[in-house]
Amino acid sequence: MSSSFLAYQPQASSPVRIPRVLTIAGSDPSGGAGVQADLKSIAAHGGYGMAAITALTAQNTRGVRAVHIPPADFLTAQLDAISDDIRIDAVKIGMLADAAVIGAVHAWLERTNPAIVVLDPVMVATSGDRLLQDTAEAALQALLPLADLITPNLAELAILLNEPVAADWAEALAQGKRLAARTETTVLVKGGHLAGSDAGSCPDALINTGGVLGQETIEVQGDRVATRNSHGTGCSLSSALATVQVRVGDWEAALREVKPWLQGALRTAGSLDVGSGNGPVHHFHHLQQTPAAGEFAAHLRAGATDDLEAIYGLDFIRGLSDGTLPEKEFAYYLAQDAIYLNGYSRVLARVSALAPTEDEQLFWARSSQQCLEVESELHRTWLSTRPTASAPGPVTKSYVDHLLAASVTGSYGVLVAAVLPCFWLYAEVGATLHARFLDAGAPAGHPYADWLRTYADEEFAASTRQAIAYADTAAQYASRTERDAMTRAFAESSRYELEFFDAPRTHG
Repeated sequence: MSSSFLAYQPQASSPVRIPRVLTIAGSDPSGGAGVQADLKSIAAHGGYGMAAITALTAQNTRGVRAVHIPPADFLTAQLDAISDDIRIDAVKIGMLADAAVIGAVHAWLERTNPAIVVLDPVMVATSGDRLLQDTAEAALQALLPLADLITPNLAELAILLNEPVAADWAEALAQGKRLAARTETTVLVKGGHLAGSDAGSCPDALINTGGVLGQETIEVQGDRVATRNSHGTGCSLSSALATVQVRVGDWEAALREVKPWLQGALRTAGSLDVGSGNGPVHHFHHLQQTPAAGEFAAHLRAGATDDLEAIYGLDFIRGLSDGTLPEKEFAYYLAQDAIYLNGYSRVLARVSALAPTEDEQLFWARSSQQCLEVESELHRTWLSTRPTASAPGPVTKSYVDHLLAASVTGSYGVLVAAVLPCFWLYAEVGATLHARFLDAGAPAGHPYADWLRTYADEEFAASTRQAIAYADTAAQYASRTERDAMTRAFAESSRYELEFFDAPRTHG
């Protein structure tokens, strides 16, 4: 393995697929909500947005002044014109206004059967203005089962169930379960408007009573953002979820990617300085500091410098390099490595499941398989003939638990950053050890010679460079909040790499 490997250069990677997303909603001339917010949200997540207008509104950040509903047959003409020519990956449905418009959308959905349908039942604006005629509620109820995801706010959830608005989070979840059971689809319950909730907490929950999610309720916590600028939040969230779902194919993963972005959009909304009322969110806040190719990878590598230097100073590493390491400590290290690789392979399989492109899916799946093969080889050689601990040590358990937690709570980018040190730091340490071994003249009788020679494997070096490139690309598509989470996940795993190399001395 050449030392030039240590200086990462950005690699060419296959392009991320561009989701084609159609929004069917009303127009907001102030640009904060409706199709204008949808198109910004779709673009912010790398999608190509299209729009069919259901209603024209006269509104601004202070409220809705008037609504004009064009003929329903003209909406049908818009929808047919799009679907006759363009492949639609996902549909987001917003304001529908009256029964005729809802009927037109209903009929079109049944004819075209889009793969992904997100329905935001726009009935009440953030300002409190009623946006759906009372006579249209029955038609909207009939439309709900055609959606894959329904995203009402708490007031809309109550209207759909003909119940009072939920007083607390427990009641909101119960209402979500009732709506999910009745419509036989997935419901997103949003805690943003929850009265009397913890000032620092803003939970959301995906609910499906039919087994689609693996568990009936999946809660995703988040921070409440104190701002008066929340115009179009529901529109932006639902259209972002539709876009990301095309890439990831998993509602939980989509929500975990979109929620931090939306929090950032709310947090930075004031910088737009739009209007004197309830201003819009900042859809493109994350693009202002997008790193150039290779920049984020260099940032991660710089952050791992101290951990690498500490690793090189460990007695375990010195003994492994010059052959003086007691066999007992090496056997403990290999035994813990086998246990670690078993858990690591499961995490890599999760990375593969979340990957946005086929190339990435295949790469992480192969990496997962190779972990199991390495573990099996360890058992067939050293571990099969030497008594070793079969239970995970404290460092091994903590490291695997950290990765498993990231696989449950993190986005694709965060999870890639969490697994990366096991590629990158391991490869750099291995390259250094191999170089020291060769510099010593590859002495005869070195007890770990065969093991050290494996670090010359160019295939592993190439895999490491590819893993770095995928992490760097993920950062370019991530929000600033998600990149911060990626940095934290990488740093935590780097620390565990240090502790793992030191564990044979302290726990073996």
